[in-house]
Amino acid sequence: MNTIGFPWLTTIILLPIVAATAIPLIPDKEGRTLRWYGLGVAFTDFALMIYAFWHNYDFQSSAFQLVEKYSWIPQIGLNWSVAVDGLSMPLILLTGLINTLAVFAAWKVTNKPRLFYGLMLVMYSAQIGVFVAQDLLLFFLMWEIELVPVYLLISIWGGEKRRYAATKFILYTAAASIFILIAGFAMAFSGDTVSFDMATLGMKEYPKAFELLVYVCFLIAFGVKLPIFPLHTWLPDAHGEAPAPGSMILAGVLLKMGGYALIRINVEMLPDAHVYFAPVLAILGVVNIVYGACCAFAQTNLKRRLAYSSVAHMGFVLIGIASYTELGTSGAMLQMISHGLIAASLFFLAGVTYERTHTLMMDKMGGIAKVMPRTFALFTAGAMASLALPGMSGFVGELMVFLGIATSDVYSSSFKVVVVLLSAVGVILTPIYLLSMLRAVFYGQQNEELVLDAVVLDVKPRELFITACLILPIIGIGFYPKLATQTYDVKTMQVATHARQVLPVVARQQPTSLYSVIFTAPTLADSEVPGLVNIAE
Repeated sequence: MNTIGFPWLTTIILLPIVAATAIPLIPDKEGRTLRWYGLGVAFTDFALMIYAFWHNYDFQSSAFQLVEKYSWIPQIGLNWSVAVDGLSMPLILLTGLINTLAVFAAWKVTNKPRLFYGLMLVMYSAQIGVFVAQDLLLFFLMWEIELVPVYLLISIWGGEKRRYAATKFILYTAAASIFILIAGFAMAFSGDTVSFDMATLGMKEYPKAFELLVYVCFLIAFGVKLPIFPLHTWLPDAHGEAPAPGSMILAGVLLKMGGYALIRINVEMLPDAHVYFAPVLAILGVVNIVYGACCAFAQTNLKRRLAYSSVAHMGFVLIGIASYTELGTSGAMLQMISHGLIAASLFFLAGVTYERTHTLMMDKMGGIAKVMPRTFALFTAGAMASLALPGMSGFVGELMVFLGIATSDVYSSSFKVVVVLLSAVGVILTPIYLLSMLRAVFYGQQNEELVLDAVVLDVKPRELFITACLILPIIGIGFYPKLATQTYDVKTMQVATHARQVLPVVARQQPTSLYSVIFTAPTLADSEVPGLVNIAE
Protein backbone atom coordinates (compact mmCIF):
# COMPACT_ATOMS: atom_id res chain seq x y z
CA MET A 1 0.00 0.00 0.00
CA ASN A 2 1.19 3.49 -0.88
CA THR A 3 0.57 5.91 1.98
CA ILE A 4 0.69 9.68 1.73
CA GLY A 5 1.69 12.19 4.41
CA PHE A 6 -0.98 14.79 3.67
CA PRO A 7 -4.55 13.46 4.17
CA TRP A 8 -5.71 14.13 0.63
CA LEU A 9 -8.71 11.81 0.64
CA THR A 10 -10.00 12.98 4.02
CA THR A 11 -9.74 16.57 2.83
CA ILE A 12 -11.57 15.78 -0.41
CA ILE A 13 -14.37 13.98 1.45
CA LEU A 14 -14.86 16.49 4.25
CA LEU A 15 -14.49 19.77 2.33
CA PRO A 16 -18.01 19.80 0.79
CA ILE A 17 -19.84 18.61 3.93
CA VAL A 18 -17.96 21.04 6.19
CA ALA A 19 -18.61 23.85 3.71
CA ALA A 20 -22.31 22.94 3.77
CA THR A 21 -22.45 23.62 7.52
CA ALA A 22 -21.36 27.22 6.88
CA ILE A 23 -24.21 27.93 4.44
CA PRO A 24 -26.68 29.11 7.16
CA LEU A 25 -24.16 31.83 8.10
CA ILE A 26 -24.01 33.33 4.60
CA PRO A 27 -26.14 36.53 4.42
CA ASP A 28 -28.03 35.95 1.18
CA LYS A 29 -31.82 35.73 0.73
CA GLU A 30 -32.05 35.46 -3.06
CA GLY A 31 -29.33 32.83 -3.48
CA ARG A 32 -26.88 34.80 -5.61
CA THR A 33 -24.00 34.51 -3.16
CA LEU A 34 -24.98 30.94 -2.30
CA ARG A 35 -24.75 29.74 -5.90
CA TRP A 36 -21.23 31.14 -6.26
CA TYR A 37 -20.28 29.68 -2.89
CA GLY A 38 -21.61 26.23 -3.82
CA LEU A 39 -19.92 26.30 -7.21
CA GLY A 40 -16.66 27.47 -5.67
CA VAL A 41 -16.64 24.65 -3.11
CA ALA A 42 -17.54 22.00 -5.70
CA PHE A 43 -14.89 23.21 -8.15
CA THR A 44 -12.23 23.49 -5.43
CA ASP A 45 -12.87 19.91 -4.38
CA PHE A 46 -12.68 18.73 -8.00
CA ALA A 47 -9.41 20.63 -8.46
CA LEU A 48 -8.03 19.00 -5.30
CA MET A 49 -8.86 15.56 -6.73
CA ILE A 50 -7.03 16.31 -9.96
CA TYR A 51 -3.99 17.68 -8.14
CA ALA A 52 -3.83 14.82 -5.62
CA PHE A 53 -4.11 12.10 -8.24
CA TRP A 54 -1.83 13.78 -10.75
CA HIS A 55 1.02 14.17 -8.26
CA ASN A 56 0.55 11.19 -5.94
CA TYR A 57 -1.14 8.39 -7.88
CA ASP A 58 0.84 5.65 -9.66
CA PHE A 59 -1.16 4.48 -12.68
CA GLN A 60 1.04 1.39 -13.07
CA SER A 61 0.18 0.00 -9.62
CA SER A 62 -2.88 -2.05 -8.71
CA ALA A 63 -2.31 -1.53 -4.97
CA PHE A 64 -4.32 0.84 -2.80
CA GLN A 65 -2.80 4.31 -2.72
CA LEU A 66 -3.19 7.51 -0.67
CA VAL A 67 -4.06 5.20 2.24
CA GLU A 68 -5.36 6.80 5.44
CA LYS A 69 -6.55 4.90 8.48
CA TYR A 70 -7.60 6.36 11.81
CA SER A 71 -9.48 4.85 14.73
CA TRP A 72 -12.85 6.62 14.78
CA ILE A 73 -15.33 4.85 17.09
CA PRO A 74 -13.39 1.86 18.48
CA GLN A 75 -16.33 0.75 20.65
CA ILE A 76 -18.16 -0.46 17.54
CA GLY A 77 -15.06 -1.19 15.47
CA LEU A 78 -15.56 1.77 13.11
CA ASN A 79 -12.37 3.08 11.53
CA TRP A 80 -11.87 5.99 9.17
CA SER A 81 -10.14 3.89 6.54
CA VAL A 82 -9.92 5.33 3.02
CA ALA A 83 -7.82 4.60 -0.06
CA VAL A 84 -8.03 4.62 -3.85
CA ASP A 85 -7.07 2.24 -6.63
CA GLY A 86 -7.94 1.76 -10.29
CA LEU A 87 -11.58 0.91 -9.55
CA SER A 88 -12.30 3.99 -7.47
CA MET A 89 -10.02 6.74 -8.80
CA PRO A 90 -11.71 7.31 -12.21
CA LEU A 91 -15.15 7.18 -10.60
CA ILE A 92 -14.10 9.78 -8.03
CA LEU A 93 -13.05 12.09 -10.87
CA LEU A 94 -16.37 11.41 -12.60
CA THR A 95 -18.15 12.30 -9.34
CA GLY A 96 -16.23 15.55 -9.04
CA LEU A 97 -16.93 16.60 -12.63
CA ILE A 98 -20.66 15.80 -12.63
CA ASN A 99 -21.35 17.27 -9.19
CA THR A 100 -19.56 20.49 -10.09
CA LEU A 101 -21.52 20.78 -13.34
CA ALA A 102 -24.77 19.89 -11.52
CA VAL A 103 -24.23 22.78 -9.09
CA PHE A 104 -23.62 25.04 -12.09
CA ALA A 105 -26.76 23.67 -13.74
CA ALA A 106 -28.79 24.68 -10.66
CA TRP A 107 -27.97 28.35 -11.24
CA LYS A 108 -31.63 29.43 -11.38
CA VAL A 109 -32.79 27.68 -8.20
CA THR A 110 -34.48 30.32 -6.03
CA ASN A 111 -36.70 28.09 -3.88
CA LYS A 112 -34.92 27.46 -0.55
CA PRO A 113 -31.41 27.96 -2.01
CA ARG A 114 -29.66 27.41 1.34
CA LEU A 115 -31.16 23.97 1.74
CA PHE A 116 -30.66 23.10 -1.94
CA TYR A 117 -26.94 23.88 -2.11
CA GLY A 118 -26.37 22.40 1.33
CA LEU A 119 -27.90 19.10 0.22
CA MET A 120 -25.88 19.12 -2.99
CA LEU A 121 -22.62 19.48 -1.06
CA VAL A 122 -23.53 16.82 1.53
CA MET A 123 -24.40 14.41 -1.29
CA TYR A 124 -21.08 15.26 -2.98
CA SER A 125 -19.12 14.20 0.13
CA ALA A 126 -21.10 10.98 0.62
CA GLN A 127 -20.59 9.86 -2.98
CA ILE A 128 -16.82 10.27 -2.72
CA GLY A 129 -16.92 8.47 0.63
CA VAL A 130 -18.56 5.42 -0.96
CA PHE A 131 -15.81 5.12 -3.56
CA VAL A 132 -12.87 5.47 -1.12
CA ALA A 133 -14.16 3.62 1.97
CA GLN A 134 -12.09 0.57 2.96
CA ASP A 135 -14.08 -0.16 6.10
CA LEU A 136 -17.45 -1.84 5.53
CA LEU A 137 -19.17 0.16 8.28
CA LEU A 138 -17.82 3.40 6.83
CA PHE A 139 -18.98 2.26 3.38
CA PHE A 140 -22.47 1.65 4.77
CA LEU A 141 -22.50 5.02 6.54
CA MET A 142 -21.58 6.92 3.37
CA TRP A 143 -24.08 4.85 1.37
CA GLU A 144 -26.86 5.90 3.79
CA ILE A 145 -25.88 9.58 4.04
CA GLU A 146 -26.22 9.90 0.26
CA LEU A 147 -29.87 8.76 0.33
CA VAL A 148 -31.32 11.63 2.36
CA PRO A 149 -30.22 14.52 0.08
CA VAL A 150 -31.56 12.70 -3.00
CA TYR A 151 -34.91 12.14 -1.27
CA LEU A 152 -35.20 15.81 -0.30
CA LEU A 153 -34.06 17.09 -3.72
CA ILE A 154 -36.81 15.10 -5.41
CA SER A 155 -39.55 15.76 -2.85
CA ILE A 156 -38.98 19.55 -2.64
CA TRP A 157 -37.73 20.58 -6.09
CA GLY A 158 -39.27 17.82 -8.22
CA GLY A 159 -42.30 17.71 -10.52
CA GLU A 160 -45.99 17.18 -9.86
CA LYS A 161 -45.61 13.62 -8.55
CA ARG A 162 -42.43 14.39 -6.62
CA ARG A 163 -43.60 13.06 -3.25
CA TYR A 164 -44.59 9.71 -4.73
CA ALA A 165 -41.29 9.40 -6.62
CA ALA A 166 -39.22 10.47 -3.59
CA THR A 167 -41.04 8.07 -1.26
CA LYS A 168 -40.60 5.20 -3.69
CA PHE A 169 -36.91 6.01 -4.02
CA ILE A 170 -36.27 6.07 -0.28
CA LEU A 171 -38.30 2.91 0.38
CA TYR A 172 -36.46 0.92 -2.27
CA THR A 173 -32.96 2.14 -1.47
CA ALA A 174 -33.28 2.23 2.32
CA ALA A 175 -34.77 -1.28 2.40
CA ALA A 176 -31.96 -2.50 0.14
CA SER A 177 -29.36 -0.93 2.44
CA ILE A 178 -30.48 -3.22 5.25
CA PHE A 179 -29.02 -6.12 3.26
CA ILE A 180 -25.60 -4.39 3.26
CA LEU A 181 -25.75 -4.10 7.04
CA ILE A 182 -26.85 -7.71 7.54
CA ALA A 183 -24.24 -9.14 5.16
CA GLY A 184 -21.52 -6.86 6.54
CA PHE A 185 -22.09 -7.87 10.15
CA ALA A 186 -22.30 -11.53 9.14
CA MET A 187 -18.91 -11.32 7.44
CA ALA A 188 -17.37 -9.29 10.25
CA PHE A 189 -18.37 -11.77 12.98
CA SER A 190 -17.57 -14.86 10.93
CA GLY A 191 -14.48 -16.74 12.07
CA ASP A 192 -12.21 -16.10 15.03
CA THR A 193 -11.64 -12.37 14.50
CA VAL A 194 -14.14 -9.51 14.33
CA SER A 195 -13.25 -6.88 11.74
CA PHE A 196 -14.97 -4.56 9.29
CA ASP A 197 -11.79 -3.92 7.31
CA MET A 198 -12.50 -4.89 3.70
CA ALA A 199 -9.02 -6.31 3.10
CA THR A 200 -9.36 -8.52 6.18
CA LEU A 201 -12.86 -9.62 5.19
CA GLY A 202 -11.64 -10.50 1.71
CA MET A 203 -9.00 -12.86 3.11
CA LYS A 204 -11.35 -14.76 5.42
CA GLU A 205 -12.46 -18.29 4.57
CA TYR A 206 -16.25 -18.64 4.57
CA PRO A 207 -18.45 -21.77 4.35
CA LYS A 208 -19.91 -22.12 0.85
CA ALA A 209 -23.57 -21.72 1.87
CA PHE A 210 -22.69 -18.69 4.00
CA GLU A 211 -20.77 -16.99 1.18
CA LEU A 212 -23.60 -17.62 -1.30
CA LEU A 213 -26.13 -16.09 1.10
CA VAL A 214 -23.94 -13.04 1.74
CA TYR A 215 -23.43 -12.62 -2.01
CA VAL A 216 -27.19 -12.60 -2.55
CA CYS A 217 -27.65 -9.93 0.13
CA PHE A 218 -25.09 -7.66 -1.48
CA LEU A 219 -26.49 -8.38 -4.96
CA ILE A 220 -29.96 -7.23 -3.86
CA ALA A 221 -28.59 -4.07 -2.24
CA PHE A 222 -26.39 -3.09 -5.17
CA GLY A 223 -28.93 -4.33 -7.72
CA VAL A 224 -31.44 -1.74 -6.53
CA LYS A 225 -28.90 1.02 -7.02
CA LEU A 226 -27.54 -0.14 -10.39
CA PRO A 227 -30.50 -0.92 -11.08
CA ILE A 228 -31.07 -4.58 -12.02
CA PHE A 229 -34.43 -5.88 -13.23
CA PRO A 230 -36.82 -6.30 -11.39
CA LEU A 231 -35.44 -3.92 -8.73
CA HIS A 232 -35.41 -0.95 -11.10
CA THR A 233 -38.93 0.48 -10.88
CA TRP A 234 -37.96 3.41 -8.63
CA LEU A 235 -35.62 4.83 -11.28
CA PRO A 236 -38.08 6.02 -13.99
CA ASP A 237 -40.25 7.68 -11.35
CA ALA A 238 -37.28 9.37 -9.67
CA HIS A 239 -35.86 10.60 -12.99
CA GLY A 240 -39.25 11.71 -14.24
CA GLU A 241 -39.81 13.98 -11.23
CA ALA A 242 -36.29 15.00 -10.16
CA PRO A 243 -34.94 18.46 -11.08
CA ALA A 244 -32.35 18.45 -13.85
CA PRO A 245 -29.31 18.73 -11.50
CA GLY A 246 -30.68 15.83 -9.45
CA SER A 247 -31.17 13.71 -12.57
CA MET A 248 -27.62 14.47 -13.66
CA ILE A 249 -26.26 13.11 -10.37
CA LEU A 250 -28.71 10.19 -10.26
CA ALA A 251 -27.73 8.94 -13.71
CA GLY A 252 -24.14 10.11 -13.73
CA VAL A 253 -22.94 8.96 -10.31
CA LEU A 254 -25.49 7.10 -8.18
CA LEU A 255 -26.04 4.22 -10.60
CA LYS A 256 -22.27 3.76 -10.82
CA MET A 257 -22.11 3.18 -7.07
CA GLY A 258 -23.99 -0.09 -7.63
CA GLY A 259 -21.63 -1.27 -10.38
CA TYR A 260 -18.55 -0.27 -8.41
CA ALA A 261 -19.78 -2.08 -5.29
CA LEU A 262 -20.49 -5.26 -7.27
CA ILE A 263 -16.88 -5.38 -8.45
CA ARG A 264 -15.34 -4.25 -5.18
CA ILE A 265 -17.32 -6.52 -2.84
CA ASN A 266 -19.06 -9.30 -4.79
CA VAL A 267 -16.24 -10.08 -7.21
CA GLU A 268 -13.15 -9.17 -5.17
CA MET A 269 -14.23 -10.22 -1.69
CA LEU A 270 -16.55 -13.14 -2.54
CA PRO A 271 -14.92 -14.79 -5.59
CA ASP A 272 -16.07 -18.33 -4.75
CA ALA A 273 -19.72 -17.29 -4.74
CA HIS A 274 -19.17 -15.23 -7.89
CA VAL A 275 -18.51 -18.46 -9.78
CA TYR A 276 -22.11 -19.48 -9.12
CA PHE A 277 -23.65 -16.08 -9.82
CA ALA A 278 -21.56 -14.86 -12.78
CA PRO A 279 -23.86 -16.48 -15.38
CA VAL A 280 -26.85 -15.13 -13.45
CA LEU A 281 -25.39 -11.63 -13.77
CA ALA A 282 -24.89 -12.17 -17.51
CA ILE A 283 -28.52 -13.26 -17.92
CA LEU A 284 -29.77 -10.33 -15.83
CA GLY A 285 -27.63 -8.04 -17.97
CA VAL A 286 -29.32 -9.32 -21.12
CA VAL A 287 -32.74 -8.82 -19.50
CA ASN A 288 -31.80 -5.27 -18.54
CA ILE A 289 -30.71 -4.47 -22.09
CA VAL A 290 -33.76 -5.88 -23.88
CA TYR A 291 -36.36 -4.99 -21.26
CA GLY A 292 -35.02 -1.45 -20.80
CA ALA A 293 -35.02 -0.84 -24.56
CA CYS A 294 -38.56 -2.18 -24.98
CA CYS A 295 -39.90 -0.11 -22.07
CA ALA A 296 -38.23 3.01 -23.46
CA PHE A 297 -40.41 2.67 -26.56
CA ALA A 298 -43.56 2.96 -24.48
CA GLN A 299 -42.58 6.22 -22.77
CA THR A 300 -44.00 9.54 -23.93
CA ASN A 301 -42.27 11.40 -21.10
CA LEU A 302 -38.81 12.52 -22.26
CA LYS A 303 -37.00 11.89 -18.97
CA ARG A 304 -38.69 8.53 -18.39
CA ARG A 305 -37.49 7.39 -21.82
CA LEU A 306 -33.96 8.40 -20.90
CA ALA A 307 -34.34 6.62 -17.54
CA TYR A 308 -35.23 3.31 -19.18
CA SER A 309 -32.30 3.87 -21.52
CA SER A 310 -30.09 3.95 -18.42
CA VAL A 311 -31.56 0.63 -17.27
CA ALA A 312 -30.61 -0.87 -20.64
CA HIS A 313 -27.09 0.55 -20.65
CA MET A 314 -26.36 -0.73 -17.15
CA GLY A 315 -27.00 -4.24 -18.50
CA PHE A 316 -23.65 -4.05 -20.30
CA VAL A 317 -21.94 -3.42 -16.95
CA LEU A 318 -23.41 -6.67 -15.61
CA ILE A 319 -22.28 -8.65 -18.66
CA GLY A 320 -18.77 -7.19 -18.41
CA ILE A 321 -18.53 -8.08 -14.71
CA ALA A 322 -19.68 -11.63 -15.49
CA SER A 323 -17.29 -12.15 -18.41
CA TYR A 324 -14.24 -13.38 -16.45
CA THR A 325 -12.01 -11.55 -18.94
CA GLU A 326 -9.77 -8.54 -18.60
CA LEU A 327 -11.39 -6.96 -21.66
CA GLY A 328 -14.91 -7.46 -20.33
CA THR A 329 -14.10 -6.12 -16.86
CA SER A 330 -12.35 -3.13 -18.42
CA GLY A 331 -15.39 -2.63 -20.66
CA ALA A 332 -17.69 -2.62 -17.63
CA MET A 333 -15.61 0.16 -16.06
CA LEU A 334 -15.52 2.14 -19.29
CA GLN A 335 -19.27 1.71 -19.72
CA MET A 336 -19.84 3.19 -16.27
CA ILE A 337 -17.62 6.19 -17.01
CA SER A 338 -19.09 6.64 -20.48
CA HIS A 339 -22.70 6.32 -19.39
CA GLY A 340 -22.08 8.75 -16.53
CA LEU A 341 -21.00 11.43 -18.99
CA ILE A 342 -23.64 10.66 -21.62
CA ALA A 343 -26.61 10.36 -19.24
CA ALA A 344 -25.65 13.53 -17.37
CA SER A 345 -25.55 15.47 -20.66
CA LEU A 346 -28.89 14.09 -21.88
CA PHE A 347 -30.72 14.74 -18.61
CA PHE A 348 -29.29 18.25 -18.43
CA LEU A 349 -30.46 18.96 -21.98
CA ALA A 350 -33.86 17.48 -21.11
CA GLY A 351 -34.01 20.04 -18.31
CA VAL A 352 -33.03 22.82 -20.73
CA THR A 353 -35.80 21.72 -23.09
CA TYR A 354 -38.33 21.59 -20.26
CA GLU A 355 -37.38 25.10 -19.16
CA ARG A 356 -38.25 26.41 -22.64
CA THR A 357 -41.31 24.28 -23.42
CA HIS A 358 -42.72 23.74 -19.89
CA THR A 359 -43.48 20.11 -20.72
CA LEU A 360 -41.71 16.75 -20.82
CA MET A 361 -44.40 15.04 -22.90
CA MET A 362 -42.93 14.32 -26.32
CA ASP A 363 -46.35 14.12 -27.97
CA LYS A 364 -46.86 17.79 -27.06
CA MET A 365 -43.58 18.88 -28.62
CA GLY A 366 -42.37 18.87 -32.21
CA GLY A 367 -40.58 21.17 -34.61
CA ILE A 368 -38.59 23.05 -31.99
CA ALA A 369 -35.28 22.49 -33.80
CA LYS A 370 -36.02 25.63 -35.83
CA VAL A 371 -36.12 27.87 -32.76
CA MET A 372 -33.56 25.89 -30.68
CA PRO A 373 -30.91 24.77 -33.21
CA ARG A 374 -28.01 24.60 -30.74
CA THR A 375 -30.07 22.60 -28.27
CA PHE A 376 -31.04 20.28 -31.12
CA ALA A 377 -27.39 19.82 -32.15
CA LEU A 378 -26.23 19.08 -28.61
CA PHE A 379 -29.14 16.73 -27.91
CA THR A 380 -28.38 14.89 -31.15
CA ALA A 381 -24.70 14.52 -30.17
CA GLY A 382 -25.71 13.08 -26.79
CA ALA A 383 -28.17 10.68 -28.40
CA MET A 384 -25.55 9.52 -30.91
CA ALA A 385 -23.17 8.78 -28.04
CA SER A 386 -25.90 6.88 -26.19
CA LEU A 387 -26.71 4.70 -29.21
CA ALA A 388 -23.00 3.79 -29.44
CA LEU A 389 -22.04 5.70 -32.58
CA PRO A 390 -18.40 4.89 -33.54
CA GLY A 391 -16.10 7.70 -32.48
CA MET A 392 -17.87 8.19 -29.16
CA SER A 393 -17.27 6.59 -25.77
CA GLY A 394 -20.49 4.56 -25.77
CA PHE A 395 -19.31 2.56 -28.77
CA VAL A 396 -15.97 1.67 -27.19
CA GLY A 397 -17.49 0.56 -23.88
CA GLU A 398 -20.14 -1.66 -25.43
CA LEU A 399 -17.69 -3.12 -27.95
CA MET A 400 -15.26 -4.08 -25.18
CA VAL A 401 -18.06 -5.80 -23.25
CA PHE A 402 -19.17 -7.72 -26.37
CA LEU A 403 -15.62 -8.82 -27.15
CA GLY A 404 -15.01 -9.67 -23.50
CA ILE A 405 -17.94 -12.07 -23.22
CA ALA A 406 -17.50 -13.43 -26.76
CA THR A 407 -13.83 -14.31 -26.20
CA SER A 408 -14.33 -15.72 -22.71
CA ASP A 409 -13.18 -19.32 -22.54
CA VAL A 410 -15.03 -19.83 -19.27
CA TYR A 411 -18.50 -20.16 -20.81
CA SER A 412 -19.78 -22.66 -23.34
CA SER A 413 -20.26 -21.51 -26.92
CA SER A 414 -24.04 -21.88 -26.77
CA PHE A 415 -24.29 -19.68 -23.67
CA LYS A 416 -22.10 -16.98 -25.23
CA VAL A 417 -24.11 -17.02 -28.46
CA VAL A 418 -27.37 -16.51 -26.58
CA VAL A 419 -25.95 -13.66 -24.49
CA VAL A 420 -24.37 -11.88 -27.46
CA LEU A 421 -27.35 -12.25 -29.81
CA LEU A 422 -29.93 -11.07 -27.28
CA SER A 423 -27.72 -8.17 -26.24
CA ALA A 424 -27.38 -7.26 -29.90
CA VAL A 425 -31.16 -7.02 -30.10
CA GLY A 426 -31.00 -4.30 -27.46
CA VAL A 427 -28.26 -2.53 -29.40
CA ILE A 428 -30.52 -2.53 -32.48
CA LEU A 429 -33.48 -1.20 -30.48
CA THR A 430 -31.49 1.64 -28.89
CA PRO A 431 -31.08 3.85 -31.99
CA ILE A 432 -34.73 3.29 -32.86
CA TYR A 433 -36.13 4.68 -29.60
CA LEU A 434 -33.51 7.44 -29.37
CA LEU A 435 -33.97 8.62 -32.95
CA SER A 436 -37.75 8.50 -32.57
CA MET A 437 -37.30 10.66 -29.45
CA LEU A 438 -35.36 13.24 -31.47
CA ARG A 439 -37.99 13.15 -34.19
CA ALA A 440 -40.85 13.67 -31.75
CA VAL A 441 -39.16 16.57 -29.96
CA PHE A 442 -37.31 18.45 -32.70
CA TYR A 443 -38.60 17.46 -36.13
CA GLY A 444 -41.87 17.98 -37.97
CA GLN A 445 -44.36 20.75 -37.45
CA GLN A 446 -44.44 22.66 -34.20
CA ASN A 447 -47.37 21.74 -31.98
CA GLU A 448 -49.82 24.64 -31.94
CA GLU A 449 -50.57 24.02 -28.26
CA LEU A 450 -46.89 24.27 -27.32
CA VAL A 451 -46.14 27.60 -25.66
CA LEU A 452 -42.43 28.38 -25.93
CA ASP A 453 -40.65 30.77 -23.60
CA ALA A 454 -40.26 33.85 -25.78
CA VAL A 455 -37.58 35.39 -23.56
CA VAL A 456 -35.10 32.51 -23.36
CA LEU A 457 -35.03 30.04 -26.24
CA ASP A 458 -31.78 28.43 -27.32
CA VAL A 459 -28.98 27.39 -24.98
CA LYS A 460 -27.09 30.21 -23.32
CA PRO A 461 -23.30 30.29 -22.75
CA ARG A 462 -23.58 28.73 -19.27
CA GLU A 463 -25.64 25.83 -20.59
CA LEU A 464 -23.38 25.42 -23.61
CA PHE A 465 -20.34 25.27 -21.32
CA ILE A 466 -21.90 22.58 -19.10
CA THR A 467 -22.82 20.42 -22.08
CA ALA A 468 -19.41 20.91 -23.72
CA CYS A 469 -17.67 19.75 -20.52
CA LEU A 470 -19.55 16.44 -20.90
CA ILE A 471 -19.54 16.02 -24.68
CA LEU A 472 -15.82 16.71 -25.17
CA PRO A 473 -14.59 13.82 -22.96
CA ILE A 474 -17.21 11.57 -24.60
CA ILE A 475 -15.66 12.29 -27.99
CA GLY A 476 -12.11 12.21 -26.61
CA ILE A 477 -12.59 8.75 -25.09
CA GLY A 478 -14.33 7.60 -28.27
CA PHE A 479 -11.31 8.42 -30.41
CA TYR A 480 -8.66 7.60 -27.80
CA PRO A 481 -10.05 5.19 -25.17
CA LYS A 482 -6.71 5.07 -23.37
CA LEU A 483 -7.62 8.44 -21.85
CA ALA A 484 -9.90 6.47 -19.53
CA THR A 485 -8.63 2.88 -19.64
CA GLN A 486 -5.08 3.71 -18.53
CA THR A 487 -6.45 4.84 -15.17
CA TYR A 488 -7.78 1.40 -14.26
CA ASP A 489 -6.39 -1.24 -16.67
CA VAL A 490 -3.80 -2.58 -14.21
CA LYS A 491 -6.49 -3.02 -11.56
CA THR A 492 -9.13 -4.63 -13.80
CA MET A 493 -6.48 -7.05 -15.06
CA GLN A 494 -5.79 -8.07 -11.46
CA VAL A 495 -9.54 -8.44 -10.70
CA ALA A 496 -10.17 -10.65 -13.74
CA THR A 497 -7.06 -12.77 -13.14
CA HIS A 498 -7.91 -13.36 -9.49
CA ALA A 499 -11.51 -14.29 -10.36
CA ARG A 500 -10.33 -16.81 -12.96
CA GLN A 501 -7.90 -18.42 -10.53
CA VAL A 502 -10.82 -19.33 -8.29
CA LEU A 503 -12.61 -21.26 -11.03
CA PRO A 504 -10.60 -24.52 -10.99
CA VAL A 505 -10.65 -24.58 -7.18
CA VAL A 506 -14.42 -24.28 -7.03
CA ALA A 507 -14.82 -26.73 -9.92
CA ARG A 508 -13.45 -29.59 -7.81
CA GLN A 509 -16.26 -29.09 -5.29
CA GLN A 510 -19.25 -28.92 -7.63
CA PRO A 511 -22.12 -31.39 -7.92
CA THR A 512 -23.53 -32.01 -11.38
CA SER A 513 -25.80 -29.09 -12.21
CA LEU A 514 -26.89 -26.62 -14.81
CA TYR A 515 -23.35 -25.24 -14.71
CA SER A 516 -22.18 -28.16 -16.82
CA VAL A 517 -24.22 -26.61 -19.63
CA ILE A 518 -23.11 -23.03 -19.00
CA PHE A 519 -19.38 -23.40 -18.35
CA THR A 520 -16.58 -24.78 -20.47
CA ALA A 521 -12.91 -25.45 -19.85
CA PRO A 522 -10.88 -22.37 -18.90
CA THR A 523 -7.43 -22.07 -20.44
CA LEU A 524 -5.58 -21.81 -17.17
CA ALA A 525 -2.07 -23.16 -17.63
CA ASP A 526 -1.80 -24.50 -14.11
CA SER A 527 -5.31 -25.89 -13.89
CA GLU A 528 -5.62 -29.54 -12.96
CA VAL A 529 -9.30 -29.59 -13.79
CA PRO A 530 -10.12 -31.28 -17.13
CA GLY A 531 -12.80 -28.69 -17.79
CA LEU A 532 -15.73 -26.96 -16.19
CA VAL A 533 -18.01 -28.38 -18.86
CA ASN A 534 -17.88 -31.46 -16.62
CA ILE A 535 -17.86 -29.30 -13.55
CA ALA A 536 -18.91 -32.02 -11.13
CA GLU A 537 -17.95 -35.25 -12.73
